[in-house]
Amino acid sequence: MNPKIFVVAAIAIMVGVLGVIYVTTSTSDTTNDGSAQELQNQVESITIELQDVSILQVSDRAAIIEIQFKLDNPNSRSVIAQLLQYSLYASDNSEEYKITSGQIGSRPEGMVDGSNYYTLLSNNSIVLKDKIVIDYPGNSPELMSLLESSNPSWRAEGNVIFNLSSMTSGQENEIHFESRL
Repeated sequence: MNPKIFVVAAIAIMVGVLGVIYVTTSTSDTTNDGSAQELQNQVESITIELQDVSILQVSDRAAIIEIQFKLDNPNSRSVIAQLLQYSLYASDNSEEYKITSGQIGSRPEGMVDGSNYYTLLSNNSIVLKDKIVIDYPGNSPELMSLLESSNPSWRAEGNVIFNLSSMTSGQENEIHFESRL
């Protein structure tokens, strides 16, 4: 027997098996796969709410404030909140003062940086906290009296950058928020 016959028969069998695999996978409805993939990558916006602002300490040298944001995930999949940038304002019902700007979390910038992000599980919420130190608030008597008062009105606004539970799936989403206490 000629050994070329065995080689040709093996190649023919392999091509036949690959053809069967191709036909069985390509006969599924491609329009349903496309829309399922599209639905899978759609992300509903998370909601951000200013939950609490506590004045921990006020002195002539510094004021320490703790701020808390509640993030709600309405999606059926987990979401990663990479960065929450905010500005905090206090008001005495006649005038509003910008207290500070800050951020919670970070966005990865390159291969060397580590990421500092927060995972929101499906249909769940998380509370993010930040401590703010204001140096020498005694230079502004209006701000000092506002911080020493029992209940100033608070307002926070900013942006949140988030995406699906994988850094590579879905696109990056950014939403603006404004919340009052």
